[in-house]
Amino acid sequence: MDLTAIKDPSFLKGLSNEQLEGLSQTIRDFLIEKLSKTGGHIGPNLGVVELTIALHQQFNSPEDKFLWDVGHQSYVHKILTGRASQFDTLRKYQGLCGFPKMVESEHDVWETGHSSTSLSAAMGMAAARDIKKEKSFVVPIIGDGALTGGMALEALNHIGHEQKDMIVVLNDNEMSIAPNVGALHKVLGRLRTAGKYHWVKDELEYLLKKVPAVGGKLAHTAEKVKDSLKYLLVSGVFFEELGFTYLGPVDGHDFEQLQENIQYAKKTKGPVLLHVITKKGKGFHPAESDKTGTWHGTGPYKMETGDLIKPVSTAPSWSGLVSNTVQQLARKDERIVAITPAMPVGSKLTDFAEEFPSRMYDVGIAEQHAATMAAGLATQKMKPFLAIYSTFLQRAYDQVVHDICRQNLNVFIGIDRAGLVGADGETHQGVFDIAFLRHIPNMVLMMPKDENEGQHLVNTALHYDDGPIAMRFPRGNGYGVPMDQSLKEISIGTWEVLKEGSEAVILTFGTTIPMAMEAANELEAQGISVKVVNARFIKPLDERMLCEILDKNMPILTIEEAVLQGGFGSAVLEFAHNNGAHNHVIERMGIPDVYIEHGSVKELLNEIGLTKEAVVDKIHAITPKKQKRA
Repeated sequence: MDLTAIKDPSFLKGLSNEQLEGLSQTIRDFLIEKLSKTGGHIGPNLGVVELTIALHQQFNSPEDKFLWDVGHQSYVHKILTGRASQFDTLRKYQGLCGFPKMVESEHDVWETGHSSTSLSAAMGMAAARDIKKEKSFVVPIIGDGALTGGMALEALNHIGHEQKDMIVVLNDNEMSIAPNVGALHKVLGRLRTAGKYHWVKDELEYLLKKVPAVGGKLAHTAEKVKDSLKYLLVSGVFFEELGFTYLGPVDGHDFEQLQENIQYAKKTKGPVLLHVITKKGKGFHPAESDKTGTWHGTGPYKMETGDLIKPVSTAPSWSGLVSNTVQQLARKDERIVAITPAMPVGSKLTDFAEEFPSRMYDVGIAEQHAATMAAGLATQKMKPFLAIYSTFLQRAYDQVVHDICRQNLNVFIGIDRAGLVGADGETHQGVFDIAFLRHIPNMVLMMPKDENEGQHLVNTALHYDDGPIAMRFPRGNGYGVPMDQSLKEISIGTWEVLKEGSEAVILTFGTTIPMAMEAANELEAQGISVKVVNARFIKPLDERMLCEILDKNMPILTIEEAVLQGGFGSAVLEFAHNNGAHNHVIERMGIPDVYIEHGSVKELLNEIGLTKEAVVDKIHAITPKKQKRA
């Protein structure tokens, strides 16, 4: 079958299960081939092929609403809704998004890049449907990893209370990105082995009613016995106690089982939880046998062998540099504890976990809990290192404000993937953390210019005793600079002059320093002397150096790979205003007030005008023109 000829899912209604199985294999072959070139979330999508086909066959999208949580499992959905021809552009600049996207299709009714949101959104959609007296099904599809998120549990509680008609599909593959953890994961493990409780219950009711004369009474009086079966057959009955009708577990790769249970769910009033067991990576051996999360999402790979195609780099990854330095310091300080919300692989903490198993906590997809747990550790004079992506730190904002900073606790937050991240797009760009951290009292925020300075700032953070401290660092690898053998501490709030100059000054940090240096060198060749400062401490600012710059009346250009509103440049403007420099020339470059979509980092920087050429032009604009000699 030519997948690019698919316009909508209606064709599925007339296919036999044998034909659906053939379609499943065609889709798997298509995904394995296309993603070998573009990269993407191959493991999650290979695992939901039959489930997605069955859902589209049994429901009528977009009248019936599918909410994919997390959206990286929506590739099969995209194929069935007419987007197979765009897969060569997947996650590329101005190409097909790797997550559901409303502007792409009417079948994408909810956009998800972060986990655990689908149930709350589904509750809103179900409430709107009922208020408007419409008839449709609302079907959130949520993974067992996402179900550990506090927001998902809040939504389950409310849905069960309201008794809204809804079919929650629990896609249980025992993995989120890394293997799942937690008590709820163990509950699901018991459910997987419990068998079909509801079919046993219904068969008992049918048999009792068949008994002549007394059958009806027996059926009535046997309700308690019948309901007690769930305690015998289903350990925990977690979902039933929350008010859901529980169906399953169902083989998520068996069309007959899927169809039978979906039809049953459609006839059931109130909220239903359909527990579907799938195999992540099914049909591609490297992904199917993955136990660490490597094949959750990858770059390009060789189809024949499964070998990942990675650019050659001798420089350490930023995540590895940070975690290795923390691990090195942990050997000397037993107070150092590492915490991650379901990202031990991405944050490169697996070696730390192996060496210090009692001092490493993967709390699952539970960022709020991770932040406040770190605060609790700090109250007991421990040294918690919270490893978290910038985009996921957003989810723990209140805990950072209320539990960490307000109590002025010594928590070290490693903000991974800070700045533009590229192919994952707008839901994952780490561009907001400066703006939402800078204004919080007691917070120290820094970013290194390279991996050598990075190891020293990690050392600084873990020796800092005066409150919370955070270090942001980018995705990918460092520059391969020489590394000092001995770690040192860097004085809080001190900047570093990288290039002297007299006519203008560039204040920047982290990933934009190479661009600033290139621009300054080009300007010097043009006869304009520009000072470049590594403003590695975003908060507190180096007030002494800033005062010197303001006193010399040198025009200032700030550059940051982060949002301009409330960012580092705003801090410099505020400082100038507060110190009476109301007419000082200060220009800012950074991320404009829009969401940045997917593409390579270079393409995205070009799109928003964060380039060497733009820096040169900006310096020309703010530097007083020199008078030509007579």
